[in-house]
Amino acid sequence: MASISVMAAMGYGKWAVGDLDEGTVTTDVIAKEVEDQRVPLDGAVDLLLVGIDSRTDAHGNPLPDEVMDILHAGVNEGERNTDTMILVHIPVDGTRAIAISFPRDSWVELAGGYGEHRLNSAFAYAYNNARSELGNTAPNMKELEKQAVVEGRKNLIATIQSLIGDAVTIDRYAEVNLASFYEVTKAIGGVEVCLNRAVREPKSGANFKKGVQTIQGAQALAFVRQRYGLPNYDLDRIVRQQAFLAALANKVLSADMLTSPSKVRELVTAVQKSVVLSEGWELSTFAAQMSGLNSDGIDFYTIPTQGPANIGGADVLEVDPDQVSDFVRSLTTDDNGQPNSTPAPPPGEGSTERSGEGERPALGLVTVDVRNGSNTGGLAASVRDLLAEKGFNPGDIGDAQVSGSSTIWYAPGERSLAEYAAESLPGRFELAEDSAQQPNRLRVVLGTNYPGETSGFGSGAAIAKGQPSSEPGEPGAPADSSTTPPPQLDAGGTPCVN
Repeated sequence: MASISVMAAMGYGKWAVGDLDEGTVTTDVIAKEVEDQRVPLDGAVDLLLVGIDSRTDAHGNPLPDEVMDILHAGVNEGERNTDTMILVHIPVDGTRAIAISFPRDSWVELAGGYGEHRLNSAFAYAYNNARSELGNTAPNMKELEKQAVVEGRKNLIATIQSLIGDAVTIDRYAEVNLASFYEVTKAIGGVEVCLNRAVREPKSGANFKKGVQTIQGAQALAFVRQRYGLPNYDLDRIVRQQAFLAALANKVLSADMLTSPSKVRELVTAVQKSVVLSEGWELSTFAAQMSGLNSDGIDFYTIPTQGPANIGGADVLEVDPDQVSDFVRSLTTDDNGQPNSTPAPPPGEGSTERSGEGERPALGLVTVDVRNGSNTGGLAASVRDLLAEKGFNPGDIGDAQVSGSSTIWYAPGERSLAEYAAESLPGRFELAEDSAQQPNRLRVVLGTNYPGETSGFGSGAAIAKGQPSSEPGEPGAPADSSTTPPPQLDAGGTPCVN
């Protein structure tokens, strides 16, 4: 997303930096037939943005000592694990971008015949296999490393392409390393982020106060790397990364940056040091397409998951490929199955929404726990999955005392979250404030009045105690199932995250 934002900024004139295509490291990982079918100005661009734990920059040079100090303070989990994977869909007019994150621990079928493993190992399996098979044929170690890395990238692309189905075709690849967060934020003078609470976590080097603050360099790297000590572990880290990228886009596309050729040069130099792009990607052409993008036009999502599991002793996240494919399709095509030219803005006003009770966080920052107080088995898991498809983070499930009514409990000031959750489900819900409820977390208790059939969206309604609900067709009635899921956050504003 850093490179996307930079190229969007470049759309206002090449005079700022000269030839954008000079000095950029490229890799041959996109199939020729895919490249031939996709011309940026004639169709949507679907690129895979990958973050990798490499100890060198894009040119193979060692990372700065400050970055290496942070890495050595934590656990070295392998330089070939891809811990950040984001599919970015950019419609033809370039005025909006949809970014879809893939959790690293998603349990999937890897391409290349490597079986089922965590998604972030797709690169490593092919890389290690290539080093073994090509060891006797490569002319030298440098060329062996280069060929193995290409095979790793290709296998990761193929794995994610298989997971998302034919809704979109990945036609661009952008790989960032740990230096990207360090170099880019220093070049632009830092980005503004917000935390729900203070945090100090030694493995990542994270040491932040509560609230809004500006981070850059080593702080930015620690901010996007931390996952230990977070309530939702890697899912919270994904939201951290999305919030960081949103802040980066907001800063890069600001008037302060766009009117300063010197700042733009520094930024492009930083990106070229830390980003690898697929061959045939002409940044000058891409910049022209992205010139109409602004920070409010970037929406962030995460694929739906079916919750944590332990498979073969590994803690993973289960995913349903059909559900993932349908989710991606819903974001990238219109009601007739045609590619979106300019997607309609999703529900909500961006990363935060103000109501009479104050400001609420974006849906993807909110976790929903579900308790089954009905006489029908399996409802808690079904409802959690439905809410996950709507953009909420899936929480815990369990049983509750049997009750005749269904209730959604929310923390003080977060009624609007409960209202949206109720509108996303069939049946009627009472909404109840609970001072003991954690912020950014809902508790859904299903009663015997909850419909047993959970396949549809949009038939639910929220009712405060003693107040009637909206009937279909009335103002405020929930949207039907064809509406685009709301984003976790967008690049406008500064959402507070865990």
